[in-house]
Amino acid sequence: MAPLNDEQLHHIRDERKEQIAGAALKVFSRRGINGTKMSMIAAEAGISHGLLYHYFKSKEELFITLVEHAMIAAQDAMRNVYDYPGSPIDKIKSLTHDMLDESGTDYFMLIHQARTSEGVPEKVKQLIEDYSMKAAVNQLLPLFQEGQAAGQIIAGDLEEMIASYLSVVNGLMVLNVQEIGGYQIPKVHILLRMISPN
Repeated sequence: MAPLNDEQLHHIRDERKEQIAGAALKVFSRRGINGTKMSMIAAEAGISHGLLYHYFKSKEELFITLVEHAMIAAQDAMRNVYDYPGSPIDKIKSLTHDMLDESGTDYFMLIHQARTSEGVPEKVKQLIEDYSMKAAVNQLLPLFQEGQAAGQIIAGDLEEMIASYLSVVNGLMVLNVQEIGGYQIPKVHILLRMISPN
């Protein structure tokens, strides 16, 4: 069998790194940084503990990498809402669907852990501060202003309204993750009654 060339080795390394990141995301999102050991991540990834250290020096480095990725994705989602088709309220509906989509649960819980856990690295604290509720409100403000001007958003203080909307959506996501018996996420059109007259 011929030895692997540099491109093949690079591809294998990238795949392994993704495998480790996926495993770490699952463990960190459930246990937080303090409750996670590198051995748990290695077991979840199905690799040896020692091999894990060939890719990441520490669980802190891995946690920071994942939180950075999650924050970039969250910021992109907020920016991309302006590219959605339809009216302002249609765009807000699409964003709400995306935010409540269960495929993003692990990333949401990772950010939740980063915000609420003790012992997170300083770099993560800075990322959380940089992407505060205020930043999210500011990103959505022009869309809500346009919706209010079109009569699709109720009258009132838009910054307060957006902050309330985001808080409710985040709270619903936390409840959904906790898998409380009988709980189900409300339909988006019901949820949006808090901001829309229709």
